[in-house]
Amino acid sequence: MKNTTFIINPAADRGRSARYASRIRNVLGRHPQAVACKSEYAGHAFSLARESLERSRAVIACGGDGTAHEIANVLAFSDVSLGILPVGSANDFVKSLDHGFGRDCPLEAYFSGRTVLVDLGSVSTGSGFKRYFLNSCGVGLTGRIARKVRQSKWVRGELMYMHALLSVLLGYNSPKMHIKLDTPEGTIELDEKVFAFSVGNGRIEGGKFHIAPEAKIDDGLLDVCILKDIPRARFFGFVLKYMKGEQIHDSRVLYTKAHAVEIEIRNPEVMHLDGEVFDNVNGKVRIESVPSSINVLCRAEEEHCGQKQR
Repeated sequence: MKNTTFIINPAADRGRSARYASRIRNVLGRHPQAVACKSEYAGHAFSLARESLERSRAVIACGGDGTAHEIANVLAFSDVSLGILPVGSANDFVKSLDHGFGRDCPLEAYFSGRTVLVDLGSVSTGSGFKRYFLNSCGVGLTGRIARKVRQSKWVRGELMYMHALLSVLLGYNSPKMHIKLDTPEGTIELDEKVFAFSVGNGRIEGGKFHIAPEAKIDDGLLDVCILKDIPRARFFGFVLKYMKGEQIHDSRVLYTKAHAVEIEIRNPEVMHLDGEVFDNVNGKVRIESVPSSINVLCRAEEEHCGQKQR
């Protein structure tokens, strides 16, 4: 019998998730089909997931979006399912997934969860970099915000993202990008300064910001939201729009569904994938939808999960 492996990230939510670790270990100690291990540094969840791949039916990310991101990059295209125990600061991906699990959900529910098949996004560059994302990708403004969140030591929870946003806006200048969008209706090209560039597989980023309010994680498409160049002071009005998902109706925003996106950045920028930060990104970057590429657990007792079932 294959195990259900729980990978616990005690550093999630600035260390507050550590209080769940002892509870998880105590419960799982009564179940021989469960294995618990602890992620101890950045990238460790990826290694632990890879080590447990052959012996597991499911790997449960006990942390935030970053923990799920690392594990998803191992489980993509495998028969092993990703489960999520959302104990991070934002837990953005699960807000687009009707999975039925919460922080206080009985851990035994993960043993009998049903499997749904959802999409991933992928990012590749000319230098050979390739990585998948579950929820979102951003280059420029949102990449810098994700980096500031990582650097923040004293602000916790969703307040981190607002604090980081305000910090990044000081002195921010829109980078110029050449963008090519492969949409169901045809090709769209832009060559101009872009204030904010975001791609969503899921709907929400940073806890409260609806960057892709019409996104579906099983439609085989990504939702691209591009805010064209505006004065910094004007962005404060857009913050409220992003929180409600209303920015997509503004004339300065290009919002579309796409199979793939190619961007070319002339000066090094910051990129994030599910909040994981990558510095000095430049040149050509390709972002594309990878339909039906990862199995995700939902609670068995739920009548429906909102995605395709296997």
